[in-house]
Amino acid sequence: QVQLVESGGGLVQPGGSLRLSCAVSGSAFSLYNMAWYRQAPGKQRELVAHITHTGSTNYADSVKGRFTISRDGVKNTAYLQMNSLKPEDTAVYYCKIESWRDYWGQGTQVTVSS
Repeated sequence: QVQLVESGGGLVQPGGSLRLSCAVSGSAFSLYNMAWYRQAPGKQRELVAHITHTGSTNYADSVKGRFTISRDGVKNTAYLQMNSLKPEDTAVYYCKIESWRDYWGQGTQVTVSS
């Protein structure tokens, strides 16, 4: 059974940094693309960053230059490094693996506030 477990969320001041992790089990991690999404209260879930199984990346315009997605095939883990955080980055962050079907993690809360 495929499982994704996110971690690394929390409360941070504007301008601060966080690194989210998404540990994947039960799937051939290295074969599939990964993505991070977020959902703020009252808003639809939106794509934040995407990385292919070969390491190509793309980002939402709102996070370009501030966020970096990466993956570690040994640890079967995807990461989202978030720098220069803004209050509008506050949301629940979810990771997704795009295998024969999409699997989602349970989400981790990120709150940016002074």
